[in-house]
Amino acid sequence: MAGTLYVCATPIGNLEDITFRVLETLKRVDLIAAEDTRNSIHLLNHFEIKTPMTAYHEFNKYDKARELVKFLLDGKDIAIITDAGTPCISDPGEELVRQAAEAGITVTSLPGPAACITALTISALPTRRFAFEAFLPTDKADKKERARILEELKSETRTMIIYEAPHHLKETLADLTQALGTDRRISLCRELTKKHEEAIRTTLGDAISKYEAEEPRGEYVLVIEGKDPAAIQAETEASWNEMPLADHMQHYLDQGIPEKDAMKQVAKDRGISKRDVYQQWKVKS
Repeated sequence: MAGTLYVCATPIGNLEDITFRVLETLKRVDLIAAEDTRNSIHLLNHFEIKTPMTAYHEFNKYDKARELVKFLLDGKDIAIITDAGTPCISDPGEELVRQAAEAGITVTSLPGPAACITALTISALPTRRFAFEAFLPTDKADKKERARILEELKSETRTMIIYEAPHHLKETLADLTQALGTDRRISLCRELTKKHEEAIRTTLGDAISKYEAEEPRGEYVLVIEGKDPAAIQAETEASWNEMPLADHMQHYLDQGIPEKDAMKQVAKDRGISKRDVYQQWKVKS
């Protein structure tokens, strides 16, 4: 009988945030797969956990996952942890979970700290709907990918969450401001769950000014206000209204849409009544 893979969330700063269930699991599994064993040994020593560890990280995730799946298929249990937070959330784990699931191995998650959710809940921005973007691409080879993501975020109406390192923060704030404007609200969260936890609630423009005068410190979670749907609707209507109504109608007729349905859609696009569309269309035609 195969073992079980436990996805274990560990503290992002305050060790007291670890759950009893995670502690019990880390003590009884046969092996702990850790992102960095040198970092995780401090956690294990603090809680007097003697379970053997092995390194599982971004640079060995495919081959090591295959080894760990074999271990699981032999009936052994494994817990996977990262340096901080929940595995698979912008941290190693996704590939191991995928391979384990494909092998028919039971995978279960032991919930706990996650920096993205922690920051969202103290951001004072809408929490019902949000989009997690993790780290934006930073390599020169990924410039096009970074530009594509920023372009997509221009019309994102959900609250957005982005991780950023201090040495990239200024560049990312500049790119976000260019894409979203200076007035967009943002909460810059740092030192989460630690003694000097801070949530800087401001605008993108003011955030840039702040870090022109001081150097960023610590890992950041950026929680950014989404675009107002009403603004998107207004922009869309303005765009359609720049087009002659006859061309607008023809746009839908060319798609094989019946004339009556096309008039209904044009009225919706332009924010006018169907009667107005009918009258203008009949004059043109």
